Amino acid sequence: MEVTRTFDLLNRYKEKFNKADAFVSRKDGKWVSISSEAYIEQAHLFAYGLMSKGFTKGDKIATISNNCPEWNIIDMGMAMVGVVHVPVFNTLCKAEYQYIFSHSEVKAVFVSDINIYNKISGTCDVLETSNEIYTFKQADDQPYWKEILALGKTHRQQYWEELEQIKDSIMPDDFATLIYTSGTTGQSKGVMLSHKNLVQNFIAAAKIFELKPDEKYLSILPLCHVGGRMGNYQTQYSGTSIYYAENMGTIAKNMKEIQPAGFDAVPRILEKIYDTIISKGRNLKGIKKTIFFWAVKTGLNYRIDGFGLGFYNMKLKIADKLVFSKWREAIGGKVKLVGCGGASLQPRLERIFWASGIKILNMYGLTETSPIITINRATKPDVMLGSVGPVIDGVEVKIADDGEILCKGHDVMLGYYKNPEMNAAVFDAEGWFHTGDIGVLECGKFLKVTDRKKEIFKLSNGKFIAPQLIENKLKESVLVDQAMVVGEHEKFASALISPNFSYINEWCKNNRIDFSSKTEVIELPSVVEEFSREVKKMNKTLNGAEKILRFRLVPDEWSPDSGELSPTLKLKRKFINQKYETLLQEVYVKHGV
Repeated sequence: MEVTRTFDLLNRYKEKFNKADAFVSRKDGKWVSISSEAYIEQAHLFAYGLMSKGFTKGDKIATISNNCPEWNIIDMGMAMVGVVHVPVFNTLCKAEYQYIFSHSEVKAVFVSDINIYNKISGTCDVLETSNEIYTFKQADDQPYWKEILALGKTHRQQYWEELEQIKDSIMPDDFATLIYTSGTTGQSKGVMLSHKNLVQNFIAAAKIFELKPDEKYLSILPLCHVGGRMGNYQTQYSGTSIYYAENMGTIAKNMKEIQPAGFDAVPRILEKIYDTIISKGRNLKGIKKTIFFWAVKTGLNYRIDGFGLGFYNMKLKIADKLVFSKWREAIGGKVKLVGCGGASLQPRLERIFWASGIKILNMYGLTETSPIITINRATKPDVMLGSVGPVIDGVEVKIADDGEILCKGHDVMLGYYKNPEMNAAVFDAEGWFHTGDIGVLECGKFLKVTDRKKEIFKLSNGKFIAPQLIENKLKESVLVDQAMVVGEHEKFASALISPNFSYINEWCKNNRIDFSSKTEVIELPSVVEEFSREVKKMNKTLNGAEKILRFRLVPDEWSPDSGELSPTLKLKRKFINQKYETLLQEVYVKHGV
């Protein structure tokens, strides 16, 4: 059967994939499966239940949940009724939830557990249209999501024919989901995506990843994240079993257990995996440690066409046998491809993962583009490391005169919800969507994204600085966890650096340096000098105006919970500037510049 609406995936399961383990999640220490048959049945019961409660096409329901099979069941149930799904991150503050609920006019909210229920219950009480909150995990005296399934079972015969009529009336261009962007620079915007946006994007991705029905896929990115959702759909399209990672801290353990063929990631996840591997390498002794870092150095020189050809390939085979094979074994031994997007990936990480036999398919897109615009393929001639690859089928890209990336195609959103002014700002007269990103097309084919248009700033001498490129270079150091480049209207660029405290602690221990707090350790002369050496080394790779002439270490680990990062792990520059305003004044004002 042709898939043109998201819920057509249910018929595809029925016709092609009779699976006992369509979805698998960890509950009470055990992996628990839901079959494709149960998935189809419960999704339809949920649809009948919504109809019995009076939900109709165009109504909106929000979900705030960790990744779980229940999310898919209600997602499909909503889609069949024509209810618009509003998936929301579980890391937002009350004010952000209240804004989204009010702006979207949701009529119900489904949450993962009582903790989220308690967090948002106050925000929903003040909204006339949002008066029902259900939990996926049963809690005393709180509405439970299976109550909707029970209603559906009771009213199945009453609504069966009507549901089929509604499904037939839903067209590929109909509004399917409302996703609020993470809002790194201001209030979140509601992005309206159609069935066509989602479906054609995940079918194009499925053709690239080529997952098989007898393979497993580890779902890591939140399903409320457009990239995580696309990966979820494309894996269903391929009939591959989807396992949901317990949490960020159990990814390696989960991979070892289930042996996935692939998983989804943002660069931060790959950075953490790499840092963990390197940390273990540093604990080796003698010849083992020497061999380990020789292999790492070999991997960092990886090129698709072979660096040094025969001699290099011989070294790579030795490195693979002695070191890289163990890396693959540590993540289950069967990973073929990893989809990576959401932010800029350090080229060195891409090279070393490819060298180790784990192909990172670096991609580019936005929530507004469903999300994929371009993606590297697994084989030549459609792969260029250091780029985000060629366009996917059915999508066009061009570079504007000012360097902005413009896009057309099936992936481009219907528009921003209740925001005609913003719609007019991002679509030009010829229908091109303006991404807000700056980039270049290498060889007329491979896209390289250099920065966000709004994040590029000018020094007082008129030189422009693209901060993301410099920040990624800083993050190549094992000392650096996060960094933000600053200096707009100043004479030179500086940086705020959030150190990799786990490594700093180990470094201090090895050098017999005592300290009592993070605040104390970042002020130690020996620690500051170590960072200075790293910054000087990086500066040698930069042009004059780009060089970081001063930096300051901060005692905080940046995260979405503490506010410095968005839920998709991008820097929230306005927040960081405000938080460290005094420190930044010290950098410039104290020195009379």
